[in-house]
Amino acid sequence: MVIIKNGIKEKNTEDILIKTKNLTKIYGKGDLAVKALDNINIKIKRGEFIEVMGPSGSGKTTLLNMLGALDKPTSGEVIIDGIEISKIRESKLYEIRREKIGFIFQSFYLIPTLSALQNVLIPVFPLNEDKKKFEEKARELLARVGLKGKEHRRPAELSGGEQQRVAIARSLILDPVLILADEPTGNLDTKTGTEIIEIMKELNKSDGKTFVVVTHDPRLTKFCQRVIRLEDGKIIEE
Repeated sequence: MVIIKNGIKEKNTEDILIKTKNLTKIYGKGDLAVKALDNINIKIKRGEFIEVMGPSGSGKTTLLNMLGALDKPTSGEVIIDGIEISKIRESKLYEIRREKIGFIFQSFYLIPTLSALQNVLIPVFPLNEDKKKFEEKARELLARVGLKGKEHRRPAELSGGEQQRVAIARSLILDPVLILADEPTGNLDTKTGTEIIEIMKELNKSDGKTFVVVTHDPRLTKFCQRVIRLEDGKIIEE
C-alpha cells in the first residue's frame, strides 16, 4: 500500500486504511463557535471492525462525515486508502465516495417507489456500466442478507429490519473498501438489531470489509475489535 501526499509516495507498512492527523472541525464563528472535533488522531487498519461511541454532541456523526468525505475539516488531514481527501475538489470527492465508501444510515433512506432490487442498484445508475451484471450482483447481495424472493417488494412492504438489509446490500453494490454505519440499529427492535449486527460482522469476516460504526447500542461492543470513545469532540478512550 502506498500513500500519495503532496505528490510524494510513502509506503504504508501497517496497511492503514484510515488515518486522521490533528482532525478538527469548528462550526460557527466567534462566541458562537463550536468545536465538534478537537485534534483527532486515529489509525484504522484494513479489515477492522470499529465502534465509535459517546454521548449526544460528542462528535460521533461529525467524525463519520469527515471519514465519508461528506464534509471537510476546518484543519487537519483525513487519509482514506492512501488518498488525502481533506483538500480534494468536490468532483473528485464524489468519485472517492462512490468507489471506496459504502454508507448505512439509521433511517435507511430507501426510495419508496422503487423495489428492493432497484434501491440496491441506485449507486449504479450514474455509471456507464453493464446494468445486467450489476443486477445479478444485487440479487446475490439481497440473498446474502436474507431477502431472496423479496427483490420486487417496495419498502412499505418490508419490515424495518428488512429495509436495513436492503440498505446494507446497497452499500456493497460497488464493492467499497470501507463501510460507514451511523446508528444502523437505532430504529430497530432488539432481536432485529442483533440480526443486523451479525450480518455486518459476517461481511467484515468473510469479505474483509472495514466497518466504522457509530452507535449507542452496547450489544455491538462484543462484535468489535476496538472501541473509540468520544466526548466533547475529543478521544477519551481507544
